[in-house]
Amino acid sequence: MDKKSAWIYCRIDAPEDTHGVLKGQYERLETYAAQMGFTIVGSSQDLGSSLHFDHPGLQAVVEAAKTGSFQILLVDSVSRIGRDETNAKAFIKTLLSYGITAFSPLEGKILM
Repeated sequence: MDKKSAWIYCRIDAPEDTHGVLKGQYERLETYAAQMGFTIVGSSQDLGSSLHFDHPGLQAVVEAAKTGSFQILLVDSVSRIGRDETNAKAFIKTLLSYGITAFSPLEGKILM
């Protein structure tokens, strides 16, 4: 498998995306992936609060990570994973255990 396979994850803190913010996040991440030489192999998104990590889009990230479908997770920023820093770090550490590295165009390689 290509060592630069990437998954895009987008989330907004709103019950619906009336202004196309998710599309904007996706497009920024798609551009970033192209600049970094990553191949996008999947994506998922969520709407709503980031206080809980049981969102379907995040669960899709974990399931794809478990199967080795990708090596790079692209997010607009760590806050898109979750605003609770402790839980976001724990989520990223879980991904690291599957060999996944997270990147953000705003923050670069996300180190926990």
